[in-house]
Order: sequence, then C-alpha cells, then structure tokens
Amino acid sequence: MNTEFSELDKMLYVQITEEIDHHTTEKLRRKMDYEITRFMPRKVVFDFGKVTFMDSAGIGLLIGRYKLAKMLGGSTRIVNASKSIKKVLEMSGVVRIIPIEEKVC
Repeated sequence: MNTEFSELDKMLYVQITEEIDHHTTEKLRRKMDYEITRFMPRKVVFDFGKVTFMDSAGIGLLIGRYKLAKMLGGSTRIVNASKSIKKVLEMSGVVRIIPIEEKVC
C-alpha cells in the first residue's frame, strides 16, 4: 500500500494509489483515521487519480472519513476521479455529501 499523505495549511491531501475494495479498506481506514486525527485538518482532499476500482467497501470508507472530518470541524473533497469512479460515487449518493472536483484549488 503506497497511499501518500501530505498536510499544508490545515489541508490534508490523501493520494490513494490502489484499488479500494474489502481487501484494502481496513488498512486504509486505520491510516486515514490516524492522519485525520493527527492533523485535524479543515479540509481533507481524497485524490482518486490512481484508483482504478472501487466497490461498496470504498463507499463506506469515504462516508466514515467524511463523518470523522466533519466531527473535527473539517470538510472533505474528492479530486481526479475517473468516469467509472464518478459513476459509482453518483449511484451511491456520496456526491450529495462529498463534492467531486477536477483538481485541488
């Protein structure tokens, strides 16, 4: 797992570099929760530029990190999602709570 985290000016940038499925979500969840609670960012940005597959476990992962960030006073965004990932996010309704942007502002 090579997911990378970087923090700058209260923004935590999470570059996910693997498929998000039931095999990877537990380890991702632990790492993300640790980094979110460590930095307590105002904004968490999930970069999906290198994600080729995501199933329902990924939806749960995102919703959980959204709730954690919100509880700590932050917001979440998704960037660089492929068409197939956008479709999964739209069909699940995640886009109603976590906006998708083309790139980090």
